[in-house]
Amino acid sequence: MPRTVDVDAQISQKTLSLWGTADDTLPEELDPRELWWRDRYKQLSHRGYLLRPRYSPQWAPSWKTSNRDWLDSEDGKRLKYGQVIDATRTSDRKPVTLKRFKRGDHQYEADIALYFSSQAFASHPANHCVPVYEVFTLDAEDDTVIMVMPLLRLYNDPVFDTIGEAMECFRQLFEGLQFMHKHRVAHRDCMNRNIMLDPTDLYPESFHPVATNLNKDCSGNAKHFTRTERPPKYYFIDFGISRRYDPSVTDPKEIPIWGGDKEVPEFQNSNEPCDPFATDVFYVGNAIKMDFVLERRGFEFMKPLISSMIQADPDKRPKMDEVVTQFDEVLRRLSRRKLRSRVVDIHEDLFERVVRTTSHWKRRIGFIARGVPAIPSPPS
Repeated sequence: MPRTVDVDAQISQKTLSLWGTADDTLPEELDPRELWWRDRYKQLSHRGYLLRPRYSPQWAPSWKTSNRDWLDSEDGKRLKYGQVIDATRTSDRKPVTLKRFKRGDHQYEADIALYFSSQAFASHPANHCVPVYEVFTLDAEDDTVIMVMPLLRLYNDPVFDTIGEAMECFRQLFEGLQFMHKHRVAHRDCMNRNIMLDPTDLYPESFHPVATNLNKDCSGNAKHFTRTERPPKYYFIDFGISRRYDPSVTDPKEIPIWGGDKEVPEFQNSNEPCDPFATDVFYVGNAIKMDFVLERRGFEFMKPLISSMIQADPDKRPKMDEVVTQFDEVLRRLSRRKLRSRVVDIHEDLFERVVRTTSHWKRRIGFIARGVPAIPSPPS
């Protein structure tokens, strides 16, 4: 049997010793994952990062003295992932994300993240690696490091309104992966859950970091614009298994290591070292296939390019330079009418379709009248 490494399985095995697990604790009790952060609340505060009230040592559940149910209360929201927590940077009230990990387990993550956040690359428009504000440790004797990043959202939330919005997303993803490869970094896990967007303009009043469909105090839905009105920038996150190669290493090979996408052809029945850059091409192509080509109507024109990116033989997949060139050709052939057409979920029922189509056309007429471009571009 091949001995392909499964990162998710490794993390699951380490969960008990590193992060704790979410057990059947009561809402007013912190689970073991949360206790780690609660116990470092003051240290993080002194460092300039304020956690939500739930993680203060003085926290008392708000629903005990209010008429709200704990499910509707802001401080009733647990962490989704024990190694990641939201916080507020006290110097400017900016919402941020704190991620903790053992440097010994992910020895290259901080270095690669900081490499792309360096002065040389931070402002480059083709750089779509998540910005990292700082990396620090709380205990000199501990191998755990904390990385500070902006608060982001999954790249497909909220839903895409138009084909043009999706095409701008694809363009940025291809551009970003091309930029990484140009600088000899293979992401090695750039599947859909590791693609995010900057919500700053889309959600000007922000949102709750756990219940992301709600506003910050969970009193109602989080209000947002469409991507056409407020174009976001998309980012790749999580460089835990990424690698950076010296330019002299022209043909790097890596033993297969499973990320979140379990469909990589070259990993299925072999543990032979393979090209990590070709695997990246598969990952991002498969993300678009799974989230758009298969789940949304109207993306048939992307099938030839996506099919070439996810073909079984990694040697036959295009390099990212070729992907970008071919994508530009596809984009040039699309009419403005096509670009302004609505993204239709294949699972929509008739009622949803009527409601969404009606609201879409109202927006569309307004955008055309105001001269809003069919392909939104984020501010540089």
